[in-house]
Amino acid sequence: MPASRSRTLRWKDSLDKIRERGGAIEISVDLPADEGAGNHLIWRVRVLEITPDRILVEQPVALGRDLSIRSGLEMVCGITVGQNRWMFRTRTVATDGRTLALAMPERVDRCQRRDFFRVGTASLALPPVDCWTLLDPLSAVSAEIANQALIAEGGQYDPDSSILLPEVGPKFKARLVNIGGGGAGLVIGKEEASALERARLLWIRLDLTPQVTAPVGIAARVAHTHLDSAQNLYAGLAFEFAHHPEYRQFVVGQISRYVEQVSAAQPVSDGFRQAG
Repeated sequence: MPASRSRTLRWKDSLDKIRERGGAIEISVDLPADEGAGNHLIWRVRVLEITPDRILVEQPVALGRDLSIRSGLEMVCGITVGQNRWMFRTRTVATDGRTLALAMPERVDRCQRRDFFRVGTASLALPPVDCWTLLDPLSAVSAEIANQALIAEGGQYDPDSSILLPEVGPKFKARLVNIGGGGAGLVIGKEEASALERARLLWIRLDLTPQVTAPVGIAARVAHTHLDSAQNLYAGLAFEFAHHPEYRQFVVGQISRYVEQVSAAQPVSDGFRQAG
């Protein structure tokens, strides 16, 4: 049997090992394939229990607030163990506000290393993120106020507007690969990875359009970094609100808005698009 097929057939063993060590899988509310549907937010959630027909995981959170994920939603999920990654489609079958039960898929597909977030039957569109080194943390306060007013009032977004930026260095680009209780994970292409060598505080713009009318600006501290097998840089960030605590609730509100809108766009169904 080819090695790749053997690894795919043993994905349940990998899932069991993740649960045993208190590890996590990635989950995302699925989006229509239509152009303009937006990008996927991905949460890493701890696996709590595995039964023959369900995978029980933690409820996704945003900055300490549980997010409302209803039953019957189609989801795209990922399992990563070392250099191996699998993806599958499923749906939510039960929730109690603290945990989320996912239907056990009949099969999964193994991702290629060159594209860890896409297989033939499922794919995740990672949100683009504009990044800058934040030179003066206090200058972020006025930019946050301007960002909040722009989104709240539904104004015209101008990416070059100086009022939406604090005092920053040169811009570089990244992709959001996960978001969690207090921060986010970014992947920066190897061509721009050097931009993060000495940066410890960033200003990022997270693009959740069209569900949120304009990108959300957030200050974030670099918590850790590592290179992947393709020499792209992964950066774990902790969102920084010490200079403007009230802004935290605004950011939580935008993430909640995103979840509500992508959830509402799906019809309630007992079935789901099974990989096959």
